[in-house]
Amino acid sequence: MPESYALFTDLYELKMAQSYIVEGMAESAVFSLFVRRLPRERNYLLACGQERVLGLLENLRFSEDDIAYLASIRQFDPAFLDWLRAFRFHGEVYAVAEGTPVFADEPIMEIVAPIAEAQIIETLVMNQITLATVLASKAARIVSAAKGRAVVDFAARRMMGIEAAVEGARAFYIAGVESTSNVLAGQRHGLPVAGTMAHSFVQAHDSEVTAFRAFAGNFPGTTLLVDTYDTMEGVRTAIALAKDPDAPIRVGGIRLDSGDLGALAKKARAALDEAGLHEVRIFASSGLDEYRIGALVADGAPIDGFGVGTAMGVADDAPALDIVYKLCAYAGRGRTKLATGKPILPGRKQVYRQEADGQAVGDVIARADERLPGRGLLQLMMAHGRRTAAAERSLADCRRHAAQELASLPPAVRGIEPAPEPYPVRLSEALASYAKAVEEAVLRRQQA
Repeated sequence: MPESYALFTDLYELKMAQSYIVEGMAESAVFSLFVRRLPRERNYLLACGQERVLGLLENLRFSEDDIAYLASIRQFDPAFLDWLRAFRFHGEVYAVAEGTPVFADEPIMEIVAPIAEAQIIETLVMNQITLATVLASKAARIVSAAKGRAVVDFAARRMMGIEAAVEGARAFYIAGVESTSNVLAGQRHGLPVAGTMAHSFVQAHDSEVTAFRAFAGNFPGTTLLVDTYDTMEGVRTAIALAKDPDAPIRVGGIRLDSGDLGALAKKARAALDEAGLHEVRIFASSGLDEYRIGALVADGAPIDGFGVGTAMGVADDAPALDIVYKLCAYAGRGRTKLATGKPILPGRKQVYRQEADGQAVGDVIARADERLPGRGLLQLMMAHGRRTAAAERSLADCRRHAAQELASLPPAVRGIEPAPEPYPVRLSEALASYAKAVEEAVLRRQQA
C-alpha cells in the first residue's frame, strides 16, 4: 500500500494547480460534492466515507519520492514542486454526518480552501465518498429487506481490491450489517467478525460426521455448513451429533448455502424442532441480495440470518454514481456552469431537513447564511485543516445515526421498490434567486 495518497489525483488537477499559482490565483474557493441524479434503483443514498476523507486530508503530504516522480515526467516547474513539497491542506470541510440519507443535488460535502489546495484533492475526495456511499446504500437496502434478521458481510473475496473490501466493511456496518467475515476490517475498524466453515473443510475429511465433530470440538457452539453433499442429510447428521448421548456436540446453528433456501429452511426448522433443538439457528447464504431476502422473509422462511457477498460487495444493481465535485464560488463570487443538464448551485449551501411527528417530510437546499425551519445537515467537520469536535464521532455513533435517520424516512422511500413519489427536495427562494443572478452575470461576462 502507498505510504502517501498525495499522488492519488488526476494529472489535470496538478496542471490546474500550477496554473493557479503562476497566475497568482490564491483566493478561497468553494467546491461542492453532490450527486446530480439518483440511480434508477435508489430512492435515497446513505452518505458515507466522510471520516476517511477527513483523515486523509489531515495527513496529506507529498513525499520526496512523490516530488521526484513528478519531476521525472517533466511537466512541472521547480517552483511548483517546491510548493507541493510544503503542501498542507488548510481548508474547511462542511459535510453531512456519516449515515445521513441524501438526495439528488444535495451537497454531501463542501470544501472551502485556497483554490489550488481544493483542486488537488478532487479525485481523492470523490473516490472515497463514492465507494463508501455506493456500498452503504446497497447494504441499507439489504438490511431493510431482512426486517430485523442479522446480515453478515461475506463480500471481501469478490470485491474490487483490498481497500474496497476493508473500507466497504465499515460502510456496511454503518448501514446496519451486523458483522463481517473480513478479519483485516475487523482489526482496522473494530468491527464484530463472524465466520463458520467452508465446504472444503467437509470435503477434506472422510465423512461429514467426522468433519462436524472435529470442527465443533474446536469451536463449541459453532454453525455447521450442512449442504456439501445432501442438505437434509447434513441437517440430520448435525442433529444426531448434537443428541449423541455419549459425546454430544454443541451446535449453535446450521448454514444453508444452496438449493431452494426457503423450502430447505422450513424442512430444517421442523427437523430441529422435532429433535428439541429449538435454539439452533438457521443461517442462509448463496447469491443473496435484497430482493431474494425480501422474498424469503415474505414467504415466512424460518431463517435467522443471512450471509451476503457479491451483490452487496459490488452493489451490483447500482455500482456507480453520477457524483461531481464542482466549483461553486471563487474569490467571494458565485460560480456556475451553463452546460445543458449539468447545473451547479452557486455559493456555499446548507440543507434543511424538515420533519413532522418524527418523520422527514422534505428537504430545502438553501444558501449557507439562511436560517430556515428544519434541521441543518451540513456541519463544520474541519477547520484550518484539522478535524473539529463535530467530526469526532465513533463508529457506533455513525451506526446509530444511520438507523435513526433511515427510520425517519417515509416508508415508501426507505423501501427497496421504487417509491411512487420521490422524496421532495426544493431550493429556497433565496438560493433560486441567487442561482439565476449568477447565471445572468456569467452570460453577460461571456458576451462582453
